[in-house]
Amino acid sequence: MNNGFFYSYHLGWSRPDAESLIGDLDAAGLRLGHPITRKVTLLGPGRDPLGSSSSVTREQLVLLAGLQRVDSVDFALWMGSGSAVPARVRRTADGVVALEFGFGWLTDGEQEVAEWAIREAIGRPSVLCIGFVVDREGASAATDWSGVVANGTTCFDSWPDTLAVREEIAEVQPQLAGVSFFEESPWMLFGSEVPQPVTQDGRLPRSS
Repeated sequence: MNNGFFYSYHLGWSRPDAESLIGDLDAAGLRLGHPITRKVTLLGPGRDPLGSSSSVTREQLVLLAGLQRVDSVDFALWMGSGSAVPARVRRTADGVVALEFGFGWLTDGEQEVAEWAIREAIGRPSVLCIGFVVDREGASAATDWSGVVANGTTCFDSWPDTLAVREEIAEVQPQLAGVSFFEESPWMLFGSEVPQPVTQDGRLPRSS
């Protein structure tokens, strides 16, 4: 099992955002209910969160994930194969809401499917995603990615597979200067998995 992950960061988070996200994830193949039992599962702390889980209703989970009563909630999403994707919704010190998805129990093929499903869900206008990071091996898990994505003041020791930030963040984050990128509105995408840059020299265009 590795420490692969997909983290995304959001502004103006509320219960409708949580409900929209869960619905979009479900439609894309990452379901809240277990494929056999249909149970919705809250996860406990520890190395094996599935070992200290509890069942709730979908409505209860949506309420918790809206972060109106708590600052963090952990739960399980499920692939059709029965593989679990641990998920967390938490409010950061910056006031940004982080969605964190763990890839540690997935095969390489399942990681690709899960990544696509999450990208589909967070790309909807119903949730305001200001950026995301994907690291399939988890080598950069210790990085404060919220600090990178939200304000560009944090540096990272290891490059992830994909890093998506807003243009104004890419302009101030020193490690992104002169690095090849791909534009996918509203983000600038960096990393080994992004397509070829949109400019000949691969530099980030500067506003006048």
